[in-house]
Amino acid sequence: MRIDLAGGTIDIWPLYLFHPGAQTLNAAISLRARARLESRSDDRIVIRSEDTGVTLEADGWQELRDRRELRLLSLLVHFFETRGITLTTSSQSPAGAGIAGSSALNVAVCGALADWAVCGALADWNRTHFDPEALLQIAMNVEAQTIAVPTGLQDYRPALYGGVAALELDVDGIRRIPLAIDFRELERRIVLCYTGEPRNSGTNNWEITKKHIDGDRHVFDCFERIRDTAATMRERLVQGDWDGVGAAIAEEWENRKRLAPGVTTPGIETLIARAMAAGATAAKVCGAGGGGCLFCYGSPDVRGAIAEALASGGARLLDFTVERDGLTRG
Repeated sequence: MRIDLAGGTIDIWPLYLFHPGAQTLNAAISLRARARLESRSDDRIVIRSEDTGVTLEADGWQELRDRRELRLLSLLVHFFETRGITLTTSSQSPAGAGIAGSSALNVAVCGALADWAVCGALADWNRTHFDPEALLQIAMNVEAQTIAVPTGLQDYRPALYGGVAALELDVDGIRRIPLAIDFRELERRIVLCYTGEPRNSGTNNWEITKKHIDGDRHVFDCFERIRDTAATMRERLVQGDWDGVGAAIAEEWENRKRLAPGVTTPGIETLIARAMAAGATAAKVCGAGGGGCLFCYGSPDVRGAIAEALASGGARLLDFTVERDGLTRG
C-alpha cells in the first residue's frame, strides 16, 4: 500500500498535461496485498478472495470477461489467458481505505500471473517477459476497465518498487525518482488510521476530472496549487526539513478540500481536531477523500498522544513502516 503525501489526482491522464511540472509524492508502507497461485489437474479457474469471503469458479478463462463478481481479479485472469489455477488473494487494507489497496492487489496478481506464464505454465502463451513498466500499464488499464473511469498513475509504483519517491508527470512520459530521505524520521512523525468511513475514489476523482476538462477555473486553480505544494514538499523532504514537511502537508490538505465538498466529512474533521488538540501540526486524508484513511503528522514526542486521541475518537490505528521493497516473490 502507500501513503500519498502530495500531488494526488493530478496524476490522472490527461490532467497533468495542463499543469507543467506536475508530480506526485508517495511512500510505500508495510501493509501488503498477497496473491497465491496453485496449479490444478484440470483447466478450471477458481478465484478466492479471503477478505470478502467470495469464491468464483469458471470452466475456463474465456468465461471471465463478463463476470461481475471479483471483477478486477476476473479481468486479470482473462487478460493473461490463464488456465488450470486456483488464485487466492488477501489484503491488509481496510475496504475503501484510500491507501491504494486495490492497486497493490492488482500489482501482486499481475506479477504472479506474468511469472506463471513466463515459467512455462502456459506453453502456447505469446505475451511473456513483461518488464515492470509494462506490467504497470496492464494493471492500470485493467483497473480502469473494472471501475469504468480513468485511473491515476501513482498507485501502482509504490506497490512495485517500494520506498519514497516522486513521480514526475510530463508530455514525454512518466519518471519515478526515488527520494533519498531518512525513512525512519518520516515514520516517527506519522500516525495512520482508518476513519471507519469507506470511500469510492473512482467516483470522487471522476467528478473532479470532468469539471477540469469542462474548463472549471476553480478546479484548475486548485490543481495549480496542488502542483506547487508538491514541489515544495519534495524540497523539504530531501532537505530533511521536517517542520517544513508538516507545513506542506497542511497546505496540501487545504488545497485538496477546495477541489470538491465531498473530500472531507464531519467525521474526518472531528478526528483531525482531536489530533490537533493532541499536538499534530498537519493532517490529510489518503487518496481521493470522502472517507478511508487519515494520516496525522507531528513531532515524534507527541506521536503517542496523537495516536491515543485518534483511537479514543473511534478511529482504527494502522501500524506501518515505510517499505523498502516493493513486489516480492515467495
